[in-house]
Amino acid sequence: MKLIFATNNLHKVEEIKAVINDSFQVIALKEAGIDMDIPEPHETLEANASEKSRTIYHLTKTGCFSEDTGLEVAALNGEPGVKSARYAGEGRSFDRNIEKLLQKLQDKPDKSARFRTVISLIIEGRETLFEGVCPGRIIDEKRGTRGFGYDPVFIPDGSDKTFGEMSLEEKTKYSHRTKATEKLVAFLNSLEPINKF
Repeated sequence: MKLIFATNNLHKVEEIKAVINDSFQVIALKEAGIDMDIPEPHETLEANASEKSRTIYHLTKTGCFSEDTGLEVAALNGEPGVKSARYAGEGRSFDRNIEKLLQKLQDKPDKSARFRTVISLIIEGRETLFEGVCPGRIIDEKRGTRGFGYDPVFIPDGSDKTFGEMSLEEKTKYSHRTKATEKLVAFLNSLEPINKF
């Protein structure tokens, strides 16, 4: 089965392909010949994920999925949340986003946070949502150069390394995106015998 992954973020493609393996063929927007940046105007991860998958499904009529991910920090009432990618402004600068986050957390004793991913899958016009959550905490300075986004300042529960210090294989064990993708794969496998695709 071929699925279009409605993203231009190659880091996300790499992470999701690592979980899906060869079960399904996943192609990013560029590989599908689609050159567009789909807006994320909504107030929830669910609505943004839906927006992206619906846009691509209406355009291609091909099975597709998208995801939206947010870092939710307890002491900041869930910020940056749905605005994670543009926390410090429209420029999507990882460094500026991290700077702003650490500044706002400076005087807060509670550094607990979680990454949350929502995947929206559309097959034959029907949408299904999957969620993955990774609890952890924010540290005061960046560690590691791997990954992307807030990875250098986030330590998942059960580890002493930041996501930025982990290999892709290590990160996959904890990742919110992995958890949501595993649910997606289980769902697709349950449909496969019908072979309607």
